[in-house]
Amino acid sequence: MHIRIRPNRGWTALSPHALWAHRELLALLIWRDLRVRYAQTALGAAWAVLQPLSMMLLFSVVFSRVSGLHSGRVPYPLFAYAALLPWTFFSNATTHAAHSLVASAHILTKVYFPRVLVPLATVLSCLVDLLLGLVMLAPLMAFYRAAPGWHLLWLPLAVALATIVALGAGIGIAAVNVKYRDVRFALPFAIQLWLFASPVFYSTEQLPARWQWVAALNPVAAPIEAFRASLLGLPIDIRVLCISGGATILLLAAAAMTFLRVERSFADIV
Repeated sequence: MHIRIRPNRGWTALSPHALWAHRELLALLIWRDLRVRYAQTALGAAWAVLQPLSMMLLFSVVFSRVSGLHSGRVPYPLFAYAALLPWTFFSNATTHAAHSLVASAHILTKVYFPRVLVPLATVLSCLVDLLLGLVMLAPLMAFYRAAPGWHLLWLPLAVALATIVALGAGIGIAAVNVKYRDVRFALPFAIQLWLFASPVFYSTEQLPARWQWVAALNPVAAPIEAFRASLLGLPIDIRVLCISGGATILLLAAAAMTFLRVERSFADIV
């Protein structure tokens, strides 16, 4: 009896069935990423909290006290921290996912499995950091005597949106990085520019009306605004959510097509 092994063709390489069939491998890759990330670090997982917390303190001084940006009835540190949680998750997940395929070259050249599992595992492992950051929000809200309300029901949607955006950006950039190593130089610069183009230290409604729809084209805008709405009880602009959500779908589709075009040559050029 002869068994012929063929690579998946077209969109079947990214099908839920293929990913589910390799769920145990996905779990192992997630666990590997978590162990490697904090290996030989003195503070370990505390870095997941220190990063958004330190940026919150900086933003509170520079943009609230010096620049005079207002956050309405919500204290500015809470306003900034609620946005920094999804942004930090997005930036870290995208950066790690972008380099995940190159870092896993020793696996890609030896055994076949859906290659998308590698950046997917990296993005999902970063969710642990996001959960740790959410835990830190509790004492901050207690300090400012702010309590979450029914808007907290938006939180699963906000986390899902942030994960989809990070996955779309991560798998697309990871595929390009395999072929063009310029990505490691361009990505940090692009992430910095993306930060100031996103409503992290300001809200979309603070922009002039003619620029609000432009800002809503940013895929990261939807999860940031959804995080603020769910955690702080702020109103959410459905128009911004829909436009940004549409941009997220386009980003994910473009990233998937880019990944599929490059996937067949991963083992040859990685």
